[in-house]
Amino acid sequence: MAAIARILLKLSGEALMGSDAFGYNAETMAGIVGQIKDVVDLGTEVGIVVGGGNLFRGATGALSGMDRATADSMGMLATVMNALALKDALQAAGVEARVQTAVTIAHVGEAFERDSAVRHLEAGRVVIFGGGTGNPFFTTDTASALRGAEIGADLMLKATKVDGVYTADPKKDPTATRYDSLTFDEAIAKNLGVLDTAAFALCREQKLPLAVFSIFKPGALKRVVMGEPEGTRVVL
Repeated sequence: MAAIARILLKLSGEALMGSDAFGYNAETMAGIVGQIKDVVDLGTEVGIVVGGGNLFRGATGALSGMDRATADSMGMLATVMNALALKDALQAAGVEARVQTAVTIAHVGEAFERDSAVRHLEAGRVVIFGGGTGNPFFTTDTASALRGAEIGADLMLKATKVDGVYTADPKKDPTATRYDSLTFDEAIAKNLGVLDTAAFALCREQKLPLAVFSIFKPGALKRVVMGEPEGTRVVL
């Protein structure tokens, strides 16, 4: 079975910190980079949207009394920092990468531009999208669906700490069972909380299938890209 041609991978900021309370965990970063390199070596074109929760969460800042738009802007800057850290780790592993950001910061990364991003992908470079959508009140889940649609991804992948979508939180409910697949309508109706509703709706509208898997399972990303059973697929 051939590998998927082009993917959009959503990585949370929390994934980068591993078991640490803040920032980056070197061993965890190395493991994530190794999985990305594996699929790049297959010839798959990889775009990545990275969150910022290991450094700052806009919603948390807003809850503490900060203006939501200001807090979200700070969260967008955190995603740019993570994009730079991920780019550095990828390039140290021999994977060419570029950062494109929806928040224009001279000398830090390229401003997001769809045609330029596609050219990088076609040249075999990993493109890391920072800055979310560039607007407050939108999550990086929505940014992932948006960028996935813009670059013409064949599959959007959400990397999580659990190995798919469950009927309930498996950490709280030992009877929870994992879905092998479900539709976008089912995921929205059941309010499973895998993506926010706007991201689900955009994926459904753009006919962009979704895979949810654990980035902490060795080889899981490659298995998803190769079409092997792994995690949960969300389809039309």
